[in-house]
Amino acid sequence: MGVTINTTELITILELTPPGQNIMLVGRHGIGKSRVITDFFERRGKKVVPLFLGQMSDPGDLIGLPALDSNLTKTDFRPPYWFPLDGQPITLFLDELNRARPEILQCVMDLTLSRSLAGKRLPAGSQIVSAVNEGDEYQLTDLDPALISRFNVYYFSPSVAEWLLWAASNGIDARIISFIEKNPDYLDGEISVDGGFDKTADRRSWERVSGIIKTEDSIDGALEKLIAGITGIKAALRFSNFLKENSGASPAVILNNFDECKNDIEELTVHELSDLNEGFFRVIELEENQDTVKIYTANLEKYIRWLRDTGRGEALAHWTTVYEGNVYPKTKVAVLSYSPYIFEAVIDFVKNIKL
Repeated sequence: MGVTINTTELITILELTPPGQNIMLVGRHGIGKSRVITDFFERRGKKVVPLFLGQMSDPGDLIGLPALDSNLTKTDFRPPYWFPLDGQPITLFLDELNRARPEILQCVMDLTLSRSLAGKRLPAGSQIVSAVNEGDEYQLTDLDPALISRFNVYYFSPSVAEWLLWAASNGIDARIISFIEKNPDYLDGEISVDGGFDKTADRRSWERVSGIIKTEDSIDGALEKLIAGITGIKAALRFSNFLKENSGASPAVILNNFDECKNDIEELTVHELSDLNEGFFRVIELEENQDTVKIYTANLEKYIRWLRDTGRGEALAHWTTVYEGNVYPKTKVAVLSYSPYIFEAVIDFVKNIKL
C-alpha cells in the first residue's frame, strides 16, 4: 500500500501539482474518482477530456488514423476526436488505465513522457490524470513499472464524512444520509471475488437509489426489490429495517431549538450521539445564511454544555475529534465567531487529555 489520501487531501494535491507532472489515483470503483477530478478542473475553467481506455480496441482510437498528407507524399495521422485543436490546455483523464490493451498502453507511454501522440503535442499547460482499480476481483492488465514511474501515485480513499457532506449538499435523500451515518460499512460494501452477479452497495448505487425514492414516502414491496437490485440484497434489507426502526429529531431540528428536543436525546447511546455530532457539523457547514448559522451555533453551545454537565465525555471526545479535523472548515469558523464557550470547551478538553 502506498500513500493514502482522502478527498480533501486530493484537492490540495491537485492544486499543488504542476501540470507537467502526471497523477495516478488507485482505488475501487464507485468511490468518486472521476467526479472529484472533473469537478475540480471544470470549476477552474479547464476542459476535462475523459478517455475510457478499457473500451479502446486499437491504438487508432487513441492516436488517430493514418492518412496521406496534402501533397500525397507521406503518411500522417489525423487528430483523434478528443484531441484539442484550439490550443487551449486540457486535463486528459485516462480512466480504466489498467484495463487497457498492451498496445494502447504503449501509446500512453509516449503521451505521459513527452505530452505527444504521433507527432502532435498537447497544448502547453495540459495535465494528465489517470485512474486505476486494484484487487483480485477486477480483470486487469499489469502495468509496466516504467509507465507507473511516470505518475505520482496515490491510493484514493475518501472518508465517509466527506461523502455525507457531499450527499447533503447535492440533494441525496435524507433517509439515505441518515442510514449511512449510522451504518458506514454500507457505503462501500464488500466486493465479491467469486464472480457471478452478486451486487454490493457503493456510492454510485446510493445516488441511484436516492433518485428513485425521493418522491416515495414509504419503502416496501416492489420498491424494496428494486433497491436490492441496485445495492444488493444485504444492504437493501438493512436499509429497509433501518427506516422501520429509526425515528427522532434530526440534527437540523435540534440546532433550531435544543431546549424542545432535549428529551429526545436523553437516552441516546454514545454511538448515536456521535452520529448526531456529525450531523451538526454537516448542517452548519452547508448553511449559507449567517443569521441561521448564529442560531445553530447558539443551540450547539447548549448541546456542548449538556454533554459536559451530564458527564457524556465520550460523546464530547468524538465531537472534539471531528472539530479538530479538516472536513468542516466553515463550522470551525462559526464556532470561533459566535461561541467562545465552545472553543474554550474544546481547548479545556484537549488539555485534560494531555494531562
